[in-house]
Amino acid sequence: MDIILLKDVDNLGYKYDIVTVKNGFGRNYLIPQKMAVIANVDNRAKRDEIVAKLEEEMAKRVDEFKAMAETLSGAVLKIGAKAGTSGKIFGSVTSIQLVQAIKEQLNLDVERRTITMTEEVKNLGTYSATANLHKEVEATINFEVVAE
Repeated sequence: MDIILLKDVDNLGYKYDIVTVKNGFGRNYLIPQKMAVIANVDNRAKRDEIVAKLEEEMAKRVDEFKAMAETLSGAVLKIGAKAGTSGKIFGSVTSIQLVQAIKEQLNLDVERRTITMTEEVKNLGTYSATANLHKEVEATINFEVVAE
């Protein structure tokens, strides 16, 4: 079954992509949750119009995302965490703390969903994460976990 996604769906596709899914997944989950519509002729025509407008807007914003990626890649963020004497922190650092640090230290707004942690952060030290700011723009975020 071909469907048009109305939202970004993890491990499936981005908004307005046409993807093929199993019939049950499309009919029983994606369509009732208003995450997708059936890709018939009328819906494809509407999608093409919308995508053309969005591509024009995104072409203008790609430069913003590239500047944002340069800022993120060039900075080393410091995230404070409570830690024991062995350097192991209580809990772990997640993308939520990383987004807060980006907002406070670099004054940039990044969505939490776009950040992928490369490894679990459970000790003090230096780590990196990846932010998919746009389909074409990806930034590496370097951060250091320090004891509070």
